[in-house]
Amino acid sequence: MGEKRVTIFATELHKLSRIFATKSRVMCDTCSCHHHQACGELEGHGHNGLLFPLLSGALLIIGLLLDHFVLIPSILRLIYYGVAFLPVGFPILKEAWHEILKKEIFNEFLLMIIATTGAFYIGEYPEAVGVMLFYAIGEWFQDRAADKARNSIKSLVDLRPDMVTLVRADETFRVTPQEVEVGTIIEAVSGERLSLDGTLINDVATFDTAALTGESEPRTIYKGEEVLAGMIPLGTTVRLNVLRPVQESALERILKLVNEAHSRKAPAERFIRRFAKVYTPIVIFLAFFVAVLPPLLLNNAAFEDYLYRACIFLVISCPCALVVSIPLSYYAGIGASSKRGILFKGGNYLDAITKVKAVIFDKTGTLTVGKFEVEKITIEDKAILAVVGGMEAKSTHPIARAITNYLQEHLTLTSLASVEESAGYGLRADVGGHIYKVGNARFIDVPVEEVSEDLTQVFVSVDGVYLGYIALADKPKVDAKRGIQALRRLGIKTIGILSGDKESIVARLGKTLQADVCAGALLPEGKADYVIRFKKTTDSQTAFVGDGINDAPVLALSDLGIAMGGSGSDAAIETADVVIRSDKPSKVAEAIQLGRQTRRLAILNIMLALGAKLIVLLLGAFGCVTLWLAVFADTGVALLCIANVFCAQYRMCRPIRQDKK
Repeated sequence: MGEKRVTIFATELHKLSRIFATKSRVMCDTCSCHHHQACGELEGHGHNGLLFPLLSGALLIIGLLLDHFVLIPSILRLIYYGVAFLPVGFPILKEAWHEILKKEIFNEFLLMIIATTGAFYIGEYPEAVGVMLFYAIGEWFQDRAADKARNSIKSLVDLRPDMVTLVRADETFRVTPQEVEVGTIIEAVSGERLSLDGTLINDVATFDTAALTGESEPRTIYKGEEVLAGMIPLGTTVRLNVLRPVQESALERILKLVNEAHSRKAPAERFIRRFAKVYTPIVIFLAFFVAVLPPLLLNNAAFEDYLYRACIFLVISCPCALVVSIPLSYYAGIGASSKRGILFKGGNYLDAITKVKAVIFDKTGTLTVGKFEVEKITIEDKAILAVVGGMEAKSTHPIARAITNYLQEHLTLTSLASVEESAGYGLRADVGGHIYKVGNARFIDVPVEEVSEDLTQVFVSVDGVYLGYIALADKPKVDAKRGIQALRRLGIKTIGILSGDKESIVARLGKTLQADVCAGALLPEGKADYVIRFKKTTDSQTAFVGDGINDAPVLALSDLGIAMGGSGSDAAIETADVVIRSDKPSKVAEAIQLGRQTRRLAILNIMLALGAKLIVLLLGAFGCVTLWLAVFADTGVALLCIANVFCAQYRMCRPIRQDKK
């Protein structure tokens, strides 16, 4: 009798499959998916993802009513429920076939197909349809959850303006950002988002930088300073001199970093993927033993009863809750972090930051304002100073910018074609046959005049003759002490400060900020050596926070490199594992908290999914669970994990209180 039922069902399935195959092809052709699981028939891709489940659901309800009130021949019941099964079953049969063609035989689709086939075989037609129906509904909700998580990333793409105003000979033209060349002038009215990086031509302007930094406080930028794509001018029309093409803009770099982040999986994600590949065949073989062994070994054990239990075992064993919710947890973490101006370059770095026990900061531009002010100049020759200013204009270091800005207010700088920069040392130039050196005492390599006060000195020599120095002062950021206190509350054991500046200046800052270790007069390789030695002696997972080109080596060698991207160099941002798009040191503690929240979310979902499934599996083994309950439990656990992700993402997107662990 069982074979006859299956034969009739297969015949009707073949007759009707062409209709749904045509419908499925239309759906796939009208969307831009590249993977079958992304298409509408299975995962509810936009257009009509609930159409087939609603159709099957309506037919199922009608069938249950007919069963209750009308006596229907078994063959007609099989045909009817076969038709009810087809709208949700055919897409899954199709997906299982695609997986088999890719030699991925053991998958969750196969679990569902075996379970429904078994239910049809033993005559539990409504439950067979119910298995596929609630599986399809669960998949639809999972797809909506994935879309919601992805939308936090895709919202960045929506920030890119399609058009920009180009200025030529006092005339304006609307063009695409790709048409704008470096060195040309663009214009943006108040409230218009910028699509290109440039230097400000206006004397002063205020910008909304929330898209880049996650901070709601407007930022004031002055003439000649850099304005980044994604910023919005407030209250005035601004003009910029374009610095770089659109594909190299700050906003494009952020998008690139975020997109690349999803290719770097966290350990939990990698484990779940490997686990699912081993887990599914084991479940199928265990279900086979549940169905076959008891009837063979036990007296009065009906095969239909144990086949029913095996179907329950298969349904509740579906790993969807794990396979979907764990990557979704890290997707949510990356998305929430990006909204807060913190970019993790992968889920693995979200995990890595939770293990950090020591944080070492670069000083200049990271803990200090980085906007030096010239306090004293001992060189009186204006021609020498004009050359020094021309040399410093070729560097992006905060000290160089401060000297350039100061000198160009008092004299005309010498334009130089070529200046050689040694990161962490200084600048060298051949001017009219004379060798100029501007930098620290080691770079000048001649006896210099050291001052006792806590000032940063830049020494100048020409042809090996010491000429004098320029002294500058910097001050800690207002946020620096609060950031370090927040790290203390998070249980960070050691906080350090490294700098190429004088030992006395670094020690004084360390005392002010209550740092544990401080070291000064370090070159880039010296910082790297210091961090390597520190890691060996303390055996601590160490994060380094920096912003300059000379921080790139130590960012690469630390356990976790964090770049302060608000004013950070491209080299630092490219080398780092985490990019903070503002200049607030307190964001480091915020990044650690976000990492911990994401990891807790992933672990909670693993425990929730495995715990619930284990309970239902044990009850099912003793015949205490129906197939309906197994379906509800499987779908319910998946939806509960997804709801957990949604709630956690909402919490992570809110401002984090840094007075809590």
